[in-house]
Amino acid sequence: EVQLVESGGGLVQPGGSLRLSCTASGFIFGNYDMAWVRQAPGKGPEWVSGINSAGGSAYYADAVKGRFTISRDNTKNTVYLHMDNLKPEDTAVYFCAKPNGDRLSGSVYLVDWQWWGQGTQVTVST
Repeated sequence: EVQLVESGGGLVQPGGSLRLSCTASGFIFGNYDMAWVRQAPGKGPEWVSGINSAGGSAYYADAVKGRFTISRDNTKNTVYLHMDNLKPEDTAVYFCAKPNGDRLSGSVYLVDWQWWGQGTQVTVST
């Protein structure tokens, strides 16, 4: 059974930082690209960032470019999202995502990805 378990969220003031973690099981983690997706209250899901299977290439949505850094440790089956200079508009539930179906990789489009579980809540507020 595929499992993705996110952690590391919390309440932070604008300008603050957080590091999210996602530990995967049930599949060969190192064979797959991974991504982070977020969903703000009352809005649809938004692709945030992706990283290739080896960790050598990373991609970001314009809204987070220059502030967020995605990384992975294939020895720990874990993908991270380090978030700096957080803004109130970053408030959302954050999910890590695996390529959909039989894909090993994905693009910036949500249709390429699947995510489930509870995610981790990030709230940016004074």
